[in-house]
Amino acid sequence: MTTPILAIANPFAGIDHGAALWFHARLTPTFVSVLRGITEFGSSEWIAIVLSIAVLLFVFKRWWQSLLMMVVVVPGGMLLNEWVKLLVHRHRPFVDGWFVDWSGYSFASGHTIGATLLYGQLALFIIPLIKSRSGRVLVFSAATFVIVLVGFSRIALGAHYLTDVLAGMFLGTSWLTLCVLISRPLRRAIVPPVIADVLPDATSELVPVPVPVQAEVTAVPVSESLI
Repeated sequence: MTTPILAIANPFAGIDHGAALWFHARLTPTFVSVLRGITEFGSSEWIAIVLSIAVLLFVFKRWWQSLLMMVVVVPGGMLLNEWVKLLVHRHRPFVDGWFVDWSGYSFASGHTIGATLLYGQLALFIIPLIKSRSGRVLVFSAATFVIVLVGFSRIALGAHYLTDVLAGMFLGTSWLTLCVLISRPLRRAIVPPVIADVLPDATSELVPVPVPVQAEVTAVPVSESLI
C-alpha cells in the first residue's frame, strides 16, 4: 500500500460516513438507475462531447480567446483535481457492490469539479449575451442546479463523501475564478485580429496633414428695394 503524500485529518468524518450510510441503506435498482443518469452529466465522456462541440463552434466563429479559455479551464481544472486525489489519497465510501462502477481515490469529486468547470464556463459565455436580468439569473440558476444535482448523485451512489463533493465545487469555482481574473488583462492587451489587419503600419511617413480651414462667408441681407 502506498503512503499518502499529504495526510489530512477530516473533521467532518462523522457527517461524511453518516450521509454515506444513510443513502446506501436506501438504494434501490430504480434509484440507482436515476442517479446514474444524473451523474453522467459530470462524466468525462459527456464533458469530452460538449468540449468537442464547443471547440468546433469556436474555431468556426474564430473565437480564439474563448477557445483558449475553455481548453485551459475545463481540462486544466480536471487534471489539477487528479493531482489533488493523489496528494490526499482518500479512499471512497464504498468500493464493493452491484452498483459500484468507479475506481481511484475520493477527494475531491471528479464529476463535481468537471460539472462546476463545464457549466460554470458555459454560463460565463452565455450570460453576457443575454440582455434581460431575469434571463441571466435563469442561466446562472440552471448551471448551479445541474452542478448541485451531479454532486448529489455522487453522494447518494456512495462514490464520494459529502466533503469530496463540496471540495470539488470549491476547487472548480476557485480555478474558474483564477482563470477569469488572469484572462482579463490579457484580453485588454490583445488587439483583435480584424482590427490589426485594417490598421496601417506605424511608419515615419505617416505624418499629420494640415487641413485648411474655410473662411466664414457673411451673408449680406438683400435690400427690400431690389425686390
